[in-house]
Amino acid sequence: MPAQGPLCRWRSMDRSMTDFSLIETLRWQPGEGFIRLRLHLARLFRSARRLGFPQPTDAQRKLEAAVAGAGGPLRVRLIFDLQGEIEVTSAPFFPLAPETVWKVRIAKTRLHSADRLLRVKTTRRTLYETARAEYAQAEADEVILLNERDEVCEGTITSIFLDDGSGILRTPPISCGLLAGVLRTELLCGRKARVGRLTVADLDAGTIYVGNSLRGLIRANLLRS
Repeated sequence: MPAQGPLCRWRSMDRSMTDFSLIETLRWQPGEGFIRLRLHLARLFRSARRLGFPQPTDAQRKLEAAVAGAGGPLRVRLIFDLQGEIEVTSAPFFPLAPETVWKVRIAKTRLHSADRLLRVKTTRRTLYETARAEYAQAEADEVILLNERDEVCEGTITSIFLDDGSGILRTPPISCGLLAGVLRTELLCGRKARVGRLTVADLDAGTIYVGNSLRGLIRANLLRS
C-alpha cells in the first residue's frame, strides 16, 4: 500500500471534509503597504507545506497587483487552493474608532482540541458560522468558542487575549484547538503576550481583548445570556 501524503493524513482526521482552500486576510494602507505581510506569507507557506498543497510562490506578486493604484485602505483576501490557484479580492476597509468596545458572548458550539485543521486558516468555516449564528448582530459583535474541556479557544474571526494585571496579555495555546493568528504571533514574538490556558472564570476576572491582523486589538465586554 502506498504511503499516505500529508493531505491524506490530515483528511483522515475529518471524514466529513471534502474540499477546502487556504485563506489570508490582510490590511493594505496607503504609504505603508500590507500590514504584517511577512507573517501572513509565512503562515500561508507553512500551512501549504503541512497540508501537501503546492508552494504559493506567486502570492506576493498577486497581492501587490491587486492593490496597484489604490487610494485608500483596503481589506484584501487571498484564497489558495489545492491546485495551486490563487484568487485575490479587495474591498474598502473602514477601521474601528479607537474607543470601540465589542460585546462578546460564549457560544454553545464547541471546538475539539484534537482537530488539527483548526490550527490552519481555511475555507472550512461551518463551526464558526454556526457559533456566530447563535446570536443576532445586535446581541454580540463577536462570539467566543470553547473546546470539549470548556477551555477558551478563539472567536469566530479573532484571537482572544486577557489582561490579567501581569502587564503581559495571556492568550490560549494552539493545543486547545485554535488558529495561530497573525496578530497573536506578532504579540507573542514581541513579548507583549504569553501563552496560557484560559477559562470563562478567567475572562470574568480580567480585561478581555479580541483581535486579528485586519483590525488589531479591540477591547471587549463579556455578556451573559
